[in-house]
Amino acid sequence: MQIRDDILRVRRRAFLGQSASGVLGSIALSWLTARAEAIGPHHAPKAERIVCLFQNGGPSQMDLFDEKPELTRLSGKPYPGQSKVETLSPSASGNLLGSPFKFHPHGECGMRLSEIIPHIAGIADEITLVRSMTTESVCHETALRIAHSGHPLATDRPSFGSWLTYGLGSGNQELPAFVVLPDPGGLPINGTLNWSAGWLPAQHQGTPFSVGDSSTPVLNLRTPDRITPAARARQLNLVSRLNQEHAARFPENTDLEARLRDFETAARMQSAVPGAVDLKQETEETRKLYGLDQPATQAYGMRCLLARRLIERGVRFVGVYLNSQPWDTHADNANATKNVAAGIDQPSAALVRDLKQRGLLDSTLVVWMGEFGRTPVSQGANGRDHSRRGFSLWLAGGGMKPGYAHGGTDDFGYESISEIVTMHDLHATLLHALGLDHQRLAFDHEGRQETLTDIDLTRAKVVRELLA
Repeated sequence: MQIRDDILRVRRRAFLGQSASGVLGSIALSWLTARAEAIGPHHAPKAERIVCLFQNGGPSQMDLFDEKPELTRLSGKPYPGQSKVETLSPSASGNLLGSPFKFHPHGECGMRLSEIIPHIAGIADEITLVRSMTTESVCHETALRIAHSGHPLATDRPSFGSWLTYGLGSGNQELPAFVVLPDPGGLPINGTLNWSAGWLPAQHQGTPFSVGDSSTPVLNLRTPDRITPAARARQLNLVSRLNQEHAARFPENTDLEARLRDFETAARMQSAVPGAVDLKQETEETRKLYGLDQPATQAYGMRCLLARRLIERGVRFVGVYLNSQPWDTHADNANATKNVAAGIDQPSAALVRDLKQRGLLDSTLVVWMGEFGRTPVSQGANGRDHSRRGFSLWLAGGGMKPGYAHGGTDDFGYESISEIVTMHDLHATLLHALGLDHQRLAFDHEGRQETLTDIDLTRAKVVRELLA
């Protein structure tokens, strides 16, 4: 009976696959209503979706968010701590390196922020700034695994976006629940591992979209012109028959289940994606808000604007990435940091402003973060090395406390010393904002219940001070 049910289910999907290719056209769309199963929220959520503006490389906290007058005063002198500053390259460590940038109070909250991020400073009353982050590694690859999957070593664990869609499912029927917007110039360190579903069902992995070419926003989605509708229908029929036979033999195979669901999603995406990524539909005012009229901000602005269009259409999680690791300022930290900030500052703030004016900020959680921070001592003459002991990130919307700065580091911005927040705490807090309990959101993997915060399950906590 089970095998018969599997066969019937696959036959239904085979019919849908053929119909969506143009055989029955729009009639088939009324059949495409099944959503992937989801656990559902454990408590009332404060947010419905997340946009993560991931800042690859490790932004310098003392040059952007964490003013340190003492570091500036003693710049050029040896670090006075009892032990040396932990770095990736100890032999290259020098003396204290003060920030050349001025900090000023902003907004009614008076949050002090750097002069090189004037647009983010302009939304000070909307953001929740965490100045006391810590992580467990000064290595990019390891720190990125912690930031995305909660584990420093394992390369097969699900990313945060995958956990979120596993827990809550999709908010739409025409687009993937988890979309990734990589830099056209290349992938970040760790590549697609940053949005992998790991051992969760495969349909929860991130789907990359390209930006700027609405004709091919998703690879392998569009049927080539040389293939006629009849030929395409025959192809889908063959694939469906093969899947039917395989499903009958291995009904527990989640990869096949994901593949069948992907066929259904792909059918809907063929008509939905081009419109979703067509930024020409936006007003000139909106395009200028995101900096699409300026070479320095155009590329990042396009991805931030597309992120808004996607969450507007019900995408659950959107990850926006930079090429490689531009914040990795091992040399000429001041100029390098200023240049990267010039490209991301306006679009990042524009996303928050745009969401608010459209009434979407309360239900959308924006996360601006890197994998770690930078050292208060120089690397070489004027660079900064990696630092895991204290760094900053900010959140906006989604039930977070606006205009609030949380925690702090020592006088040099090196080590978090008050109201410390670990990456595991951050994961637990973000899940909580979306209505999910990090201890209850679990998946049975090889005989044990795995969680996002599994490595630190008993200590990871929801940082309630960050919540409104």
